[in-house]
Amino acid sequence: MNKKIKKTPIEKELDRIAHREARLAKQALHHQPARWKESLEQKIPPRVYTNLQTAFCKAFELIFEKGTGLIEKTYSRNELELDFQIHDYAVALKGGTRELRELKTDINRGNFINMAVSAVEGIGLGALGIGLPDIVLFLSVILKGTYETAVQYGFSYDTPREKLFILKLLETAMLKGEAWITCNAEADSYFVPNGVWLETKFQEQVKRTADAFAVDMLLAKFVQGIPVAGILGGISNPVYYRRILYYVQLKYQKRYLLQKSLSDV
Repeated sequence: MNKKIKKTPIEKELDRIAHREARLAKQALHHQPARWKESLEQKIPPRVYTNLQTAFCKAFELIFEKGTGLIEKTYSRNELELDFQIHDYAVALKGGTRELRELKTDINRGNFINMAVSAVEGIGLGALGIGLPDIVLFLSVILKGTYETAVQYGFSYDTPREKLFILKLLETAMLKGEAWITCNAEADSYFVPNGVWLETKFQEQVKRTADAFAVDMLLAKFVQGIPVAGILGGISNPVYYRRILYYVQLKYQKRYLLQKSLSDV
């Protein structure tokens, strides 16, 4: 009788990620929007969606063109790169579950601060009835968390190809139904062995990502533009941050583990 081959810690972690992705896929496919939300969204003038989509497009373009340097001033990229090298060396040396979990724990710790910042700026601007101008700040916090995650898993974020990858992750995190399944597969094609990356022009991907944000956040940002009542819209910022970064971290962790498993072959 053949003995069952024992899985390595990396293989076990990849199995856990597969279960988490399957759960996300099930949630996406079975998502049913609340009736009260649909009813309220139907009463929002179409121009509000158009303005919101345009605002998200311009915000992404502005941040990627001029904002990355400013975001980098809010954390030490060198320290994060050094932390990764230490953790990665420990994983290579011992390759145990403990080392892999310590890497993940350190990455999660930094996101609590970002989520708190997202909450403060969202609620503060919401109280003043500031909706659309909040978008640049909101996306900056999300991209800060994404950049930190990328570096902490040993990847860059400032090349054209990496920017496309990040935009694809953000788009997917906001989608529901079959659209989530399709975009999740496209994100995987970037780093899965033998996968084929579906090249997309930067402006096209910016629009797709902006569309996904505008559709999902239409009601929240509309309400945030109403003084005092906008607090309710601002509260949604940390909720979205947590949801988006959960997916982003899952994908970077998967990418890192697959890279490590290939290096061991």
